[in-house]
Amino acid sequence: MRVRWDGVGVRVGDATLLAELDLDVASGEILGLVGPNGSGKSTALRCVYRALRPSTGVVWLDDLALPTQSLLDSARSVAALTQDSHAELDFTVAEVVALGRAPHLRGNQALGERDQQLCAQAMRRTDVTHLAQRSVLTLSGGERQRVLIARALAQDPKVLVLDEPTNHLDLRHQLGLLRFLRGCGLTVLIALHDLNLAAATCDRIAVLARGQLVAHGQPVEVVDPELVRTVFGTKAAVVTHPDSGVPQLLYDVTANPEGTS
Repeated sequence: MRVRWDGVGVRVGDATLLAELDLDVASGEILGLVGPNGSGKSTALRCVYRALRPSTGVVWLDDLALPTQSLLDSARSVAALTQDSHAELDFTVAEVVALGRAPHLRGNQALGERDQQLCAQAMRRTDVTHLAQRSVLTLSGGERQRVLIARALAQDPKVLVLDEPTNHLDLRHQLGLLRFLRGCGLTVLIALHDLNLAAATCDRIAVLARGQLVAHGQPVEVVDPELVRTVFGTKAAVVTHPDSGVPQLLYDVTANPEGTS
């Protein structure tokens, strides 16, 4: 499913959180949103999964403007893992993952065979099958994060929105998730702080700063020392990964940040 931000802006009082964003994401493409804290990444994603209503512009899913769709219809197409996702109720892992099927069921309708298969598949993909009968309240932060990702996958969406999905994940599960995204065939919108993970995972990267789109293109076009210095205030060198050919940044932690002494 194609996703397009068409002049999308978000204002709260006198503050502009996002300024007339224009971005077009092809079906099956992975778009990475990167930028400093407060740059507008989460705001842009919230407009897609309808946690925010844009002040200007519109988000399109294929040829349908998002506001013309019911919340239920858009929930059948778009699944999201948000930064503030949490599971505080004493549900089992299996019960939390099954919540992903809610947009496809009526009322208290029981899970059908296909629903159960999708939930089982999502738990396998995120390596939480062995936790199925555990209470989510007993899990570590990383385990909970994987359960919430499984819930989003169980929704069987066409568009997967992930806001900092690697938070709390150990290295093995970070890489496992990103490898899965590369081959899942879904349209993926993902906000990441790690520029190297973004370059290795995404087809294209959009760089935001102060609510503005400042760069956009393939990783080789965007991962640039001058851009990193300008946007992040950090010095970095770019090297090419010997196996994948993907540009990667090397940082010198002994160097002073830009503007300090």
